[in-house]
Amino acid sequence: MPELLVPRRQRCRQLVHLKARDTAFAVVSRASLSKIESFKKRMQWTFPWYSSIASDFNYDFHVTLDEAAGSVEYNFEDVAALKQAGKIWMDELPGLSVFLRNGDGVFHTYSTYQRGLDILIGTYNYLDLTPLGRHEDGLQWAMECFGITTNITRDLSAVEPW
Repeated sequence: MPELLVPRRQRCRQLVHLKARDTAFAVVSRASLSKIESFKKRMQWTFPWYSSIASDFNYDFHVTLDEAAGSVEYNFEDVAALKQAGKIWMDELPGLSVFLRNGDGVFHTYSTYQRGLDILIGTYNYLDLTPLGRHEDGLQWAMECFGITTNITRDLSAVEPW
């Protein structure tokens, strides 16, 4: 069932399908555990959510950007160049990483950033199917900002009515 059609309190229950495939899901944020727990409670979320505030996790996976900590790239590109081009403008950014546990070993197998995360946001998937798309024209963070173009018709005068 698409995320938009599932009541908020039931969305996390879908994780049972991952568990049935020997796959775990967790979220990591650079916030205090008290802030995370408060937000989880308000949203009625039950999935595992951990704080990375006292660790190097966010720096290691280049989602917290800090030259002094050695985190100088985002989405496999130089942070200084991305900032100068106006493609990023903050130091806390989203990312997704996948790990495999094999015995006592944990292996980093995949990461994605920026538009690679869009597939996980159900709303974007629906908007991408519509004639007007995401309504990002002119926005600082529009798809075109990242060198991505679409074939979506935004000029409704070219669309014939039924």
